[in-house]
Amino acid sequence: MFSGLRTGFNYAGLTLILGGFLLIAIPTEAGILDASWTAPTINADGSPITDLASYRVYYGTSGAPCPGGTFLQTASTTPNPGPGQIVSVRFTGLSPTLLYNVAVTAVDTSGTQSACSTPASAVARIAFAASPTGTVNFGSVSVGSFKDQVFTVSNTVGGTVSGTVSTSAPFSIVSGGTLNLVGLGATQAVTVRFTPTTSATASVNVSFAAGGDISTRLVTGTGAGGDTTLPTIAITTPTSGSTYSTPTSSLALGGTASDNVGVTQVTWANSRGGSGTATGTTSWTASGIVLQSGANVLTVTAKDAVGNTRTASMTVTLDASLPTVAITTPTAGSTYSTPTSSLALGGTASDNVGVTQVTWANSRGGSGTASGTTSWTATGIALQTGANVLTVTAKDAAGNTTKAALTVTLVDPFTFTDDPLVARNTPIKTVHVTQVRAAINSVRVARGLTAFAWTDPTLTPGSTPVKVVHLTELRTALNQAYQAAGRTAPTYTDPTVVARLTVMKASHLSELRAAVRLLQ
Repeated sequence: MFSGLRTGFNYAGLTLILGGFLLIAIPTEAGILDASWTAPTINADGSPITDLASYRVYYGTSGAPCPGGTFLQTASTTPNPGPGQIVSVRFTGLSPTLLYNVAVTAVDTSGTQSACSTPASAVARIAFAASPTGTVNFGSVSVGSFKDQVFTVSNTVGGTVSGTVSTSAPFSIVSGGTLNLVGLGATQAVTVRFTPTTSATASVNVSFAAGGDISTRLVTGTGAGGDTTLPTIAITTPTSGSTYSTPTSSLALGGTASDNVGVTQVTWANSRGGSGTATGTTSWTASGIVLQSGANVLTVTAKDAVGNTRTASMTVTLDASLPTVAITTPTAGSTYSTPTSSLALGGTASDNVGVTQVTWANSRGGSGTASGTTSWTATGIALQTGANVLTVTAKDAAGNTTKAALTVTLVDPFTFTDDPLVARNTPIKTVHVTQVRAAINSVRVARGLTAFAWTDPTLTPGSTPVKVVHLTELRTALNQAYQAAGRTAPTYTDPTVVARLTVMKASHLSELRAAVRLLQ
C-alpha cells in the first residue's frame, strides 16, 4: 500500500464547447480541462510501487477538491510505473466561466488510496472555435429559393478534433457536416442553407459537436412572398372521364401535371385501401393499383416545391360479373328458317351494374350495333342462302361480355328448272323465262312496285319462240326493283341486245336468277 505519494501535477487551460437549448438568444458552451501528472514510482517506505491500479482525479470550483467531492477515476496502464511516465486525463462538460481546482490520488489493487496531491487550478476552455460567434441572420429569402451562409470551425487545442455539425429544417447542412481538424489552428468551412417553405420567420440552432465539446449558434431567416399557385393534375389513362369499370383487379393510371415553378411529386391513394408514389411528374404513371370489388375512388395528388397541392379523382368499379343476353325475336329457339333475305332480331339483356352495348354479327358476313340495351332490336340483317349463325353480344361497362346465338337458314323461295343452266348444253326453254318473270314480279311487289307488263304474257312451250324483247324486259323489270330497293342495278353479259341478232343464252338467264335471289 502507499504511505505517501510523490506526484507532480501539470494542468492546462480548459476550452469551451457550444451546447444549450434550442432557440435561445445567446450560445451556451461546455468546456474541457486537460490535466497531466508524473506517475509515482516509490512507496512511502522507499520500496518500488508494484500494485498501482488507478488514479482518482478530484475536481471542483470551491476550496480543496480532495479527498471528498467529485472525481474522475482512470485506470493505470501499469502496476509499476517507470520513471518520468506522464498520465493525462480530460474533463468535459465544464463551465468555461469558473475556476476549477484539481488534485489526484493513487489507488492500489487492494483499494487503498494515497494522500492528495497539491491542488492545481485552471479555467476550462473548448477544443475548437466556431465563427461567426453571434446570431446569424439569413435575412429575407423567397419561398421556394434558398440562401447559404458559411461558418468557420478551427482547432484551438492541437491534435485531432473530430465531430459533426447538425441543424433542423428549414435550415440544412450543405457541406462540411463532418469535422476533422488536424493540428492547432486547422480550419474547416461549414455551409448552412436556409430554404423557406412558408412566409414566416424561422429560428433554429446549428450545433457543433467535436472533441467532447458542444457549441451552438442561433440562425434565423424569414421566408418572403412565395409560390401560391396550385399545380394542375389530370388523369388520362385508362380514361379521362370521372368513372371507369374493369373486370381486372389490378389497374394502371396515367396522366399529366404542371406547375408555374415545377411539380415535385405525384402520389395516389385508393379509398378502399392502398397508396403510393407515381413514376414521373409532368407525365406520370402509377401501375399495380389493387382494386376491391365495387367502387374504388382513386385520388392522385400533384405537389410542388413549396407544398401546394391539387388532386384529381376517378371512381373505378371492379366488376367481374358477366351480363346476360337472350334472343326472343323472331324466335326464342336456337334455329329459324325464312325465305326473306333481310331479318330483324330482338331480345333482352341485363347486368349487375348495367349493359352498355348490344352488337350482332353474321357468320356469313355483316355486323352491327343493336338499338337499346336491356330491350334491344337489330334490323336489316342481310342473310345469305343457307345457314347464317347470328351471334348477339351484350357488353357491360367493365368490358365483360356474354353471347347468344341463333342459326337462321335462308330458304331459297325460287325454284328454277334446270338449275343451274349449263352453257352450250342446256337449251333455253319458255319455262326458264316464265319462272324468272314470276321471281322478278315477286321482288317487285315486295318493294311496292306493280307486276311488270310482259310482251307475250303467256309463253307456250313448243309454240312461243324466245325473243330478245323477252330478255330486255326481264332486265328492265329487275333493274326497277333494284332501284326501288335503293341498290345498284346488276351488270349483264351483252348489255346491249339486238333483235334478230342477239340470241338469249344460258348465261343471260343465270345472271338474272342470281340477281333476283340477291334481292329476295
